[in-house]
Amino acid sequence: MLGLADCNNFFVSCERVFKPSLAGRPVVVLSNNDGCVISRSNEAKALGIKMGEPVFKIMDLVRNSDVKVFSSNYVLYGDMSRRVMDSIRNMVPAIEVYSIDEAFIDFSGVSTEKLKVMGEAISRVTRRDTGIPISMGISHTKTLAKIASRLSKKYPRLNNSCFLEKDSDIRKVLSTFPVEDVWGIGRRYAKMLRNNGINTALDFCNASPEWVKSKMSIVGLKTWKELHQESCITFEDSVDDKKQICTSRSFSKELSNIEDIYQAVSYFASNCSEKLRKQKGVCSQIQVFILTNYFREDMPQCYQSIVVPIETATDSTLQLVKISCRALEQIYNPLFSYKKAGVIFSQISKKEETTGNIFCDFEVAKHTNLMSALDDVNIKYGRNTLVMAAQGVEKIKAFSNHLSKRYTTSWDDIIEVKI
Repeated sequence: MLGLADCNNFFVSCERVFKPSLAGRPVVVLSNNDGCVISRSNEAKALGIKMGEPVFKIMDLVRNSDVKVFSSNYVLYGDMSRRVMDSIRNMVPAIEVYSIDEAFIDFSGVSTEKLKVMGEAISRVTRRDTGIPISMGISHTKTLAKIASRLSKKYPRLNNSCFLEKDSDIRKVLSTFPVEDVWGIGRRYAKMLRNNGINTALDFCNASPEWVKSKMSIVGLKTWKELHQESCITFEDSVDDKKQICTSRSFSKELSNIEDIYQAVSYFASNCSEKLRKQKGVCSQIQVFILTNYFREDMPQCYQSIVVPIETATDSTLQLVKISCRALEQIYNPLFSYKKAGVIFSQISKKEETTGNIFCDFEVAKHTNLMSALDDVNIKYGRNTLVMAAQGVEKIKAFSNHLSKRYTTSWDDIIEVKI
């Protein structure tokens, strides 16, 4: 049996841990630069606030309904996620961290009679240890566990744990479960399925495997098999190295000066380089993109992107920043004002397994030693203690008008208790 532990409205729940007075009040958390809604309390959902909705469109509702708004505080959320995962890890045989607020659990060796109670215990203990509410779903496959977790959130009488074991129970649930909400069926496939009269997960199960494979390839067939209680998506208790590394961000205002965009792209490339070295990889391809603000209909729109191959795969921040900035020069147009930029590293391989290039135009050994020293200093004295000059000395300005404190990671923001 496999389980899914899913944190409820995770970013909102993190804020509520340190502000209990927000319980029962509509709360939303915004994306970078306070742009869009990325997390909602149940009360905010009841008001009709949609996921991904631009905040400027709901300001009247925010004011009239006393909605509490937070800027995204990823330092806090990341640390709270670690605490949740550590709490779960202490209670189960094996855990696969799937995202910042989700983890799959392998219940191999646990008798089925104990699973429902065990799911309730995991939810209860994690809430006690971290303050974060979680919903447990347990079933034969990952896809069915996802569905069970959704039911756990929807029906309070399940006591935060839904165990789907019997075939009759599974078919009953699937008969009313919207096909577009099944894990692995995206918007495009959902539209195709509905056009073919398949509206529920059970309708999808009743389709022939040949038809599913012809319309949705082997990926869709795996989803079909998972709903038939055949496990096809493997459990992975170790994290694979990333095949791509991306850093992107919206700016607090439109930028038309290339020097300002240089600093942003340099920072993004440096951030990607740091992540690349952490997984002991090198990259041989970079993509840089810039785009305008598509919400500003009064301004000309533009999206530019360029992919640059790298002759000598490297993890050197110096080289990767230089290549990224040269790429920016090729796509920058002074006639536009840009709202967002990003850098993507791809074609990543293990450094120890990568063949060297005798025609390399820089001294690899010196760069390796320099990057090692750079990382050591930043680990010891704090991130970005040493940076590339191209990044500038000031942080990229972003709107964070509703930012909470870093309660668990900063001594300056630690909670004070008055007696």
